[in-house]
Amino acid sequence: MDGIKPYLNFNGNCEEAINYYKEALGGEVLFMQRYGEGPPMESCEGLKNLVMHTTLKVGDSIVMASDCPPSQAVAPGSNISLAIGTDSPARADEMFANLSEGGKVTMPMQETFWAQRFGMLTDKYGVNWMLNCEKPRTDQATA
Repeated sequence: MDGIKPYLNFNGNCEEAINYYKEALGGEVLFMQRYGEGPPMESCEGLKNLVMHTTLKVGDSIVMASDCPPSQAVAPGSNISLAIGTDSPARADEMFANLSEGGKVTMPMQETFWAQRFGMLTDKYGVNWMLNCEKPRTDQATA
């Protein structure tokens, strides 16, 4: 996921919103995973049927989205982040450190089940960021 992409957060109606955008904009849902389809997480009890991550393609653009746990509810208008991806863990850490200077870290940079490095922050200008360095794919043949 190189480049910067918008990431929308919803309070339990992500699937409804993505289907609306798909129809309204003539898009295609490329991927949708529910919390219940991922590894068990304490913070996600009661969210099993909600969307943990989805990707919508509209023309040449990608919009990503998810439902937030009730403890992290978002207000309309402040429910968008910019997601930036890189294939270098060191670069992800560097960008995270740079953007977090003077800002507020909401999830420290760390390994997750999907990423070598992932973290979230709000920069000193109030912009929300999600930085991601995916794990190498294991389903590809190795030489």
